[in-house]
Amino acid sequence: MARWDLLTERLIRAEDSVRLTWSELEGIVDGLPPSAAKHRAWWSGDRSHVGAWRSVGFEVSDLVMGREVTFTRSDVARRTAPRTGFPTPDLHCQQPSATVDDAARADVLLVTCVKKKLTRPAAAKDLYVSELFKKERTYAERLGIPWFILSAEHGLVAPDEWLAPYERYLPDTSATYRAAWGAWAAERLELLTGSPAGKLIEIHAGAPYVRAIEGPLKAKGATLLDRLAGLGLGARLQWYPSQDGSPPIVADADGSHAEVASFVAMLLEGDRAVAPADFLAAKGVGLKEPGLYSWWVDDAGAADLAEGLDLPITSGLIYAGLAGATRWPSGKRSTNTLWSRIAGMHLAGRHEFSTFRRTLGAILANRDGREAIDEVGLTGWMTRHLRVLAVPYRDADSLGRLEDAVLKAIDPPLNLQGMSSTPVRLRLRELRRPHR
Repeated sequence: MARWDLLTERLIRAEDSVRLTWSELEGIVDGLPPSAAKHRAWWSGDRSHVGAWRSVGFEVSDLVMGREVTFTRSDVARRTAPRTGFPTPDLHCQQPSATVDDAARADVLLVTCVKKKLTRPAAAKDLYVSELFKKERTYAERLGIPWFILSAEHGLVAPDEWLAPYERYLPDTSATYRAAWGAWAAERLELLTGSPAGKLIEIHAGAPYVRAIEGPLKAKGATLLDRLAGLGLGARLQWYPSQDGSPPIVADADGSHAEVASFVAMLLEGDRAVAPADFLAAKGVGLKEPGLYSWWVDDAGAADLAEGLDLPITSGLIYAGLAGATRWPSGKRSTNTLWSRIAGMHLAGRHEFSTFRRTLGAILANRDGREAIDEVGLTGWMTRHLRVLAVPYRDADSLGRLEDAVLKAIDPPLNLQGMSSTPVRLRLRELRRPHR
């Protein structure tokens, strides 16, 4: 349950206003529901959480869904805010985009580029081949409106424009580059579609892309709609099928189903895995639900594991698991989530609560000649050498069967239960016995 009393304490000590990033607010109230990042109505009306900040004389005066919220004392907000909706933080915007109905039909759609590409030149719509882009393209083509791709290298490109493969990631560029890129992309959109003034432009992209282009487009009189603001990769991948009436991903009784390959592909996208420090800093946004995860090790970490096992281990994917699956045959619901499993068990300092942590601790204890697992040292080692990738999956009843099928497909070397026997797994079982 969210701790709104902690927020009200913060507001009481404030002067006229308090601006909080999404992560900061998540940390203060101990979590926000997914609807807070999807529906503006969540922040208004007579709901109990709204009453919390209103009870100490504050209103929401600025709201950028999934990114930041500004609370302002009611008397100040009434003097400065428009009569309806929330004011926009961009002074160049001719109308507050916050008043856009999420069901509104857009005039233009912008989607993001992705890292995974063909190795040869191709039309832009064919060049990008990740699971995310395939779903973006399907959604765009079904809408039947003009759509374009936001390329970190080429600005804004039409689907049929031919491009050669490239390697550029917008967040890795300078602020000057991003500013120029945003202005350039906005100018090209006007060139291809006419004036953006009065148009509703839907954008499906990460925050760096949105921030770079929203100012130039709003300055031209456009309104932006970011339907997926605040959603992580896994949540985005599940959002697209929900828009075309596709059934949820449900495993068959034998654990096989058409979408296993999709989840395998997601869990193997190692370039999207994040360091433990970055995972914790996100405060669980989008990950307080069931799902699958994969752990990755760097070269130095792989060398440490190989030394502890006395067997070769290479860098890359080493372990995968689930969080929140219904327990069968009892049918008991689990309260675990991706956030609680990874942050509260894998990274929390107690190997008794984490099979993965016990595995790593046993290997490193053998390497160091220790009889017991060094919990502090293990956490530090994980922070330095590992990355994690989490993919939400809301059907808790079939999650266990999905995991079985996925593990058989990707075969992580440090997974034990239900896996085929290998020299590494035999050695690992031997090392783990003293640490039960």
